[in-house]
Amino acid sequence: MGGGGWGVGKPGLNSRASSAVTPLPTPHPPLPIRKRLGAIGTFVWDTIYGRDPRSEPVQEWGGVTYALSGLDAALPNDWEIVPLMKVGEDLARRARDYLGDLRRLSPDAALIEVPYPNNKVELRYVTSERRAERLTGGVPGWTWLGLKPLLRDLDALYINFISGFELDLETAQLIRQHFKGPIYCDLHMLVMAVQPGGLRTLQPLPNVAEWCRCFDLLQVNEDEVSAMAPDPMALAATALAAGVRCLAVTLSSRGAVYFAAPGFDQLSDLTGQPELGPASGAVRTALVQTVPVEVDGDPTGCGDVWGATFFSRLLAGDQLEAAIRRAHEAAGRNVGHRGASGLSRHLRGELSFR
Repeated sequence: MGGGGWGVGKPGLNSRASSAVTPLPTPHPPLPIRKRLGAIGTFVWDTIYGRDPRSEPVQEWGGVTYALSGLDAALPNDWEIVPLMKVGEDLARRARDYLGDLRRLSPDAALIEVPYPNNKVELRYVTSERRAERLTGGVPGWTWLGLKPLLRDLDALYINFISGFELDLETAQLIRQHFKGPIYCDLHMLVMAVQPGGLRTLQPLPNVAEWCRCFDLLQVNEDEVSAMAPDPMALAATALAAGVRCLAVTLSSRGAVYFAAPGFDQLSDLTGQPELGPASGAVRTALVQTVPVEVDGDPTGCGDVWGATFFSRLLAGDQLEAAIRRAHEAAGRNVGHRGASGLSRHLRGELSFR
C-alpha cells in the first residue's frame, strides 16, 4: 500500500519516530516582582535606665530597629525593605545580625560600614512616657551624591530622623525633586539639639514649610509640634499648604490626631494630585483613640513602630483611619516587648522569647 493516512515524512502519533522526540522542559514560573520600600534611619545602641526601677540598666538595639521591626511585621507580602543606612564599624556585625532576622528584607540589602563609632544613646525614664536622652558617637548623614543612585529602583520611601542628622534640608529637597514615589517622614530628632555633654534638648526648627514640602506624609508627636508651630492646627495649616497630604500627631496613650488634605484618604489618592502645593477643598481631621494597654511594659520605640505600621498599611491599600488603628494596635503590642530583637515576630503574634 502506498503511504496513506499521515503522508510521507509525517509519522503518525503511534509511529516509532514519535518516541525520539524530546519533550520541552516545563518552564519555571517567573519570580514575583516585589515592590521596594527604601528606609532611611540610624542604628542606635541603647542603654536604658529607669524602665523598671527594680532592674539593672538594659543594653539593646534601639533607634531605627523598632521601625524596621514594624515594617517587617506590617508590610504586605509584595513589598520588601531596602535599608539605606550607615553603621559604625564597632557595631556593624551586630547590625547585620539584626537584619538577618527580618523576613521582608530585600535580598540585595546591605548596610554601609563607616569608620566612626556608632550612635549610642543613654535613656533615663522620668515617667512611663517621659525620658531624657544623651548621645555619644555618631555616623555621618547622607549627601545627595551618595544617596541618589540608591533611590533608582525604589517604589516608596520611609524616612525616620533617629539622629536628626540623616539628611539636611538641601538633600531632602533633592529627594523630593527626583523621587516620584510616596515619601513618609517621622520628624523625630530633627527638632532636637545636642548639648556639649550629649544631652538631647528640644529646639525650634527653622524653615518649617520648606521641610514639610519634602514629604507626602508627616508624623510628629506633641513635643515636636511645639518646636514647629504654636499648636497642631497651626502646624497642619503650614504642612498642608506646603503639599503634605496627611499630618499625623501622636498623643501617646490618647491616640493620634490626623489632618488630611482634601480628597486624600489613601495612597492611591496621590495619583492625579499636584506634586506640590495645597489641594482645594475642606481639610478633614479626627482624633482616633487608642485601646488602653493593660501591660506595664516598655514604651521605648512605640512611636517608631506606630509610624512604620501606619505607612505599611497605607502601602497595603488601607484607608487612613484603618491604618491608624492598625498602628495603635502595633504600638500597644510593642509595650509588651523588651527591645527590638525578636520584635517583628512579637508584632505578628509569634513567640519571640523576650
